[in-house]
Amino acid sequence: MLEDGQYLYFPVVNYVTGDHGPIHEMLNDPACLLGLSDGGAHCTSIVDSGLPSYMLAHWGRDRQRGPRLPLEMLVKRQTSETAEFFGLTDRGRLAPGLRADVNLIDFDRLRLHKPEIVHDMPAGGRRFIQRVEGYEATFVAGQPIFERGEHTGALPGRLVRAGRESDLGSTRDRTLLDAQVA
Repeated sequence: MLEDGQYLYFPVVNYVTGDHGPIHEMLNDPACLLGLSDGGAHCTSIVDSGLPSYMLAHWGRDRQRGPRLPLEMLVKRQTSETAEFFGLTDRGRLAPGLRADVNLIDFDRLRLHKPEIVHDMPAGGRRFIQRVEGYEATFVAGQPIFERGEHTGALPGRLVRAGRESDLGSTRDRTLLDAQVA
C-alpha cells in the first residue's frame, strides 16, 4: 500500500452503520450549520476542503440510497445561512451592494477526485488536498480569481474578524494571517 501511495479511509462517526440516514437527519435540522472547522492541525488525517463540493454533488445529485436534498437548500445552507450566523451581512446572497462572492458551477460536470497527499508545507510538510472539476469561475468581490481551475492572479480577499475587515497593516493581524496561511 505504501509503495502505491495508498491510504486507509475509516469513518469514525455518522457512517459507522454504512448508512447516511443519521447525516440526512442532521442536515435537515435547522440547528445544523454547514462549514469547515479544521485549521490545518489534521492536514494528513482529513481533508475538509472538498466538503462544499461533496454536499452539492452527493446530496444534491448523486445519492442513490435514500432521499437527496434540494439543491437550493444546499446552496442556502452553505452561503446565506453560514454568513448570517457569523455576522457577515455583506455576503452570502446575490443582491445589489453586496460583495458578489460567486462560484459559477457546471453542476452536471461537478466531480471530486480522490484525495491526494502533496508536500507543499514549510520544511516539506505534507497535507491532503482534493481536486474538483466543474467550477467554471470563482469571483470574489466581483473579481474573477479562478477560471476553469486556473488562478487569475487576482487577490481581492481580505482577512475578516468578527464580521469586520481587519487592518492587515498591524503586526498582530499580519502574524495571524501568516499563521492561517501556514
